[in-house]
Amino acid sequence: MVEARGGNDSLIAMEGLSKVYSTKFVKTTALREITLKIGHREFACIMGPSGSGKSTFLSIAGLLEDFSTGTYLLNGKPVKAMSDYERSLVRRNQIGFVFQGINLIKDLTVLQNVEMPLRYLGTGKIERRRRAIQALEMVGLAGRTRHGPAQLSGGQQQRVAIARALVGEPSILFADEPTGNLDTEMANSVMELLGEVHVSGMTVVLVTHDPLIADQANRLIRLVDGRIVDDTSG
Repeated sequence: MVEARGGNDSLIAMEGLSKVYSTKFVKTTALREITLKIGHREFACIMGPSGSGKSTFLSIAGLLEDFSTGTYLLNGKPVKAMSDYERSLVRRNQIGFVFQGINLIKDLTVLQNVEMPLRYLGTGKIERRRRAIQALEMVGLAGRTRHGPAQLSGGQQQRVAIARALVGEPSILFADEPTGNLDTEMANSVMELLGEVHVSGMTVVLVTHDPLIADQANRLIRLVDGRIVDDTSG
């Protein structure tokens, strides 16, 4: 077994965590006995081939789906003990998500797209606008607030998606193949931005199959057939 890293103040702490998908005829094990700690302010990359369990790991870590066996503490709190409502509050207040499918709302402006999470938080209009502009400044798109998504390049759209994920000021950012649909130049630009987000003090957990992208994280965790086979810092 690969030794779990991270201190006692780990943001993510999993022990013996497994995920099994069952149908009437077959059982498929997506994750097998995952024991892992990710500390505050780490930049960790989960890497592996297609079908290795990367996206399942991220969905469970981000409270988007449940696990079958084992334990998972998020910021010291046992996830199994959380109600659906408590999990939704954690997702809304503590977690930001960036996906390969950028999923901007095409009929809204860039500014309106970034403001959207704050609407769900009940943030007032003036404060919502201020924080959205601040998030767009962080990703270098403060001058595009009135543009629609179709007026932006793929890399710019992903930067808007990152701004949207950051506007609620989460403690952790999960990114699932965020450069998968981008060319090399745009992908490097997005990774540079994620590096800046990490340097600002946020925990970043990135999933990718691309070793060039993985090399830009501070820690590399390799998954094969649902198991951790390597965990390397630096």
